[in-house]
Amino acid sequence: MPKPPGPPPPAEAAHIGSATMTADGTLYLYLRAEGPGGIIGDSLFVYKPMDPTYRDILKHLGPIRPGESVPVRPWPDG
Repeated sequence: MPKPPGPPPPAEAAHIGSATMTADGTLYLYLRAEGPGGIIGDSLFVYKPMDPTYRDILKHLGPIRPGESVPVRPWPDG
């Protein structure tokens, strides 16, 4: 008789923080990382529309408009 499957592996964190877009298009990313032994790190990243990585950040976040906030998914490794 086959053995029943065990529990699924731990899921990757669904979200690592939130992003808010201001009226001028500036993105504020509030991110959190947690590590072994209860280590916690909070960070704030600010991206203005003229920032060279702005479009990449928008692409990762998905749809967001001025005045809105959205959850931030983890970035793929690599």
